[in-house]
Amino acid sequence: MAEIKHIKTISEFHRTRLLDPPEHPLISVFDYAKVDMLPELRGMSWMFDFYLITLKKNFNAKIKYGQQAYDFDEGVMFFIAPGQVFSIDHNTGIPEDKSGWMLLVHPDFLWNTPLAKGIKRYEYFSYSINEALFVSGKEEQILMNVVDNIRIECHANIDSYSQNIIISQVETLLNYSERFYNRQFLTREKANHNILEGLERVLDQYFEQQDLINKGLPTVTFLGQELNISPKYLSNLLRIVTGRSAQQHIHEKLLNKAKSQLGNTNLSVGEIAYALGFEHPQSFSKFFKSKTQISPLEFRSLFPAN
Repeated sequence: MAEIKHIKTISEFHRTRLLDPPEHPLISVFDYAKVDMLPELRGMSWMFDFYLITLKKNFNAKIKYGQQAYDFDEGVMFFIAPGQVFSIDHNTGIPEDKSGWMLLVHPDFLWNTPLAKGIKRYEYFSYSINEALFVSGKEEQILMNVVDNIRIECHANIDSYSQNIIISQVETLLNYSERFYNRQFLTREKANHNILEGLERVLDQYFEQQDLINKGLPTVTFLGQELNISPKYLSNLLRIVTGRSAQQHIHEKLLNKAKSQLGNTNLSVGEIAYALGFEHPQSFSKFFKSKTQISPLEFRSLFPAN
């Protein structure tokens, strides 16, 4: 396992990236083209005590979207929250034409503002590095305009209005990013199709197991691990693309499996319940009726030949 480098302050981050000291200890915005790194720090895992939002072009590293690799000329955005451990697999060499920006915001800068709590609603901070946001040239310009406003305020003389102005611009940046992530869920048709196919395959294999009474129902965390994407990313993708949550997909697969066994086997309701991972037949019957409005036995009666 790679060594984890814990960076506690924005000033320390600047030192590890060979940047000049920040003008403000709690917030910094700078050009990605100016960022460098000591060779001995490459290959490490990282953990920051502050938020990092960055857009990079010609990013010389291995980037994946879900389980597929992409080459993009457009910007690639990452969102890292305090306390998250992450790593990036850099390729050899540093591209001469790399560009973009990086924004660092310490939680103390947000203290006693609505965004201090509100920032938690932006779930893409919980996505993994494999689930980056790819923005078009038009979207990139929109984000750049907002970042320029933040940069101007950060480089100006700080006054009593500065914090509120900067925070409002940060919130605008986050809202645009949320919009663009929703667009990405809808437009990455091939990647989304592969994820949905993978989800069906994983659920089919899971419910074919013989010891579900010990394993219980699959969790969203389990599904994310099997599909190599974060649980939150999976949940949000399904919600945007299919209109259903990951939990609803699990229940639908479970219900179809139950219907198949009720209609095509002579197993008792209790045997079917245990085979599907329910500890008690009553729990299975309650689940089945909540989904179909009839009991398992009533459903079975619809198939008199069985």
